[in-house]
Amino acid sequence: MTNTIVVIGGSAAGMGAAGAAKQVDPDARVVVFTEFQDVAYSPCGIPYVHGKEIDSFDRLILLGKEHYEAQGFEIHYETVVSAINLAEQTVEVPGQPAVRFDRLILATGFEYERPDIPGGELDGLYYVRDIRAAQRWDEVLDTVKRAVVAKAQPIGVEMATALAHRGIETHLVDPHPWAMAEIADPDIMAPVEESWREMGVHVHLNTQIKAFLGTERVHAVRTSDGEIPADMVVIGAKKLPNNHLAAQAGIKLGSTGGIIVDEHMRTSAAGVFAAGDCVEVPQGTTGVPVQGLSGSHAYAQGKIAGSGAAGKLRSYASVYVPWGLVGGKWMIGGVSFGEALAGALGIPFVLGVAEGISRARYYPDFKKIRVKLLAEPGTLKLIGAQLVGGEGVKERCDFLAMAARKGLTLHDIAWMENVYSPAMGALNEPMALAAQNGLANAGES
Repeated sequence: MTNTIVVIGGSAAGMGAAGAAKQVDPDARVVVFTEFQDVAYSPCGIPYVHGKEIDSFDRLILLGKEHYEAQGFEIHYETVVSAINLAEQTVEVPGQPAVRFDRLILATGFEYERPDIPGGELDGLYYVRDIRAAQRWDEVLDTVKRAVVAKAQPIGVEMATALAHRGIETHLVDPHPWAMAEIADPDIMAPVEESWREMGVHVHLNTQIKAFLGTERVHAVRTSDGEIPADMVVIGAKKLPNNHLAAQAGIKLGSTGGIIVDEHMRTSAAGVFAAGDCVEVPQGTTGVPVQGLSGSHAYAQGKIAGSGAAGKLRSYASVYVPWGLVGGKWMIGGVSFGEALAGALGIPFVLGVAEGISRARYYPDFKKIRVKLLAEPGTLKLIGAQLVGGEGVKERCDFLAMAARKGLTLHDIAWMENVYSPAMGALNEPMALAAQNGLANAGES
């Protein structure tokens, strides 16, 4: 009998799940429902098209619809699933017969936190997510002279940079004393903020947004420091798990609001898997549930869920959350905890910091890089990191996340092997220098 696997959601987790299911069971019937007009595009690339670093939205489409048809996927575009009936193993779509499943995968993604202030219903408020909406907004941007970015969350950081590249007068407003204060350390963000000012961005920190002003369309933003005229507002809000269908079906949710899953991405309901921004998974050092991670996390989780739904259980490990993005003229990134977040959570740590360079000093166009390492007192196992630099941040974050996962210590990193080639890497690896300084701070130099 054919195994019918229904996937709700067509982004990274959903299409990763669908593809993995077909790999494990080529004869499976895989049915995907998505509320959007497209699947398998990269929403993370949208700010870079707005900023003209990427010349076309078409480049964000990974595979065309014809590919999925040829592979035997049944994809229902612009279709909203209204309910899940676990007893009858069906999903309900308004105006259509119920669709039965043998296995169900929830990849319902996220929804942005909506600002609870006056004017939140006005036109001209842009939530960056859907590629078709982004294409329409890109045409609007051709007419925009002044824009406000509300909150310096990651998408706000990227969009402030993109709008500045576009030549638009940009105001970034955030209630915290530095940008991305819930994630990054102030010394990591300081070069970013300085570069924004060099690019013409007006940075309003320690500033609350009180209201969006306008009749039908926003024309200004009222803040705790006064009004800012605006032709549009980018909402750089937090991502919240889209858990409505799961909650309606009685599937257990966790402390973050994300769906609780085990190491195989199975939910509390038999035969139901979940992956991506709608789930919560344990952070490796603390075991505390975290949610709303990156596209690479969502895709990997989708692969685990799809394999399991097709009959081959695989395991997804606790996460150490390597992250990175471009802010202003700098690359920033980290692993798990920075100094500020660890301090706020009461996590003790030994700190090692170093300034280094990405290539030999005599090689043209070398870039500075700052590395901060956090280690557990006593064992000196790596528990977190933060970086800012001109290049090489991504690769170091990937390595440091694996180092934390494998329990490497400051001793291991301090005397690590590293590539030395003038065009590719400096004699002294900045991570090793930071670890050596951490050992000195721990009294073990």
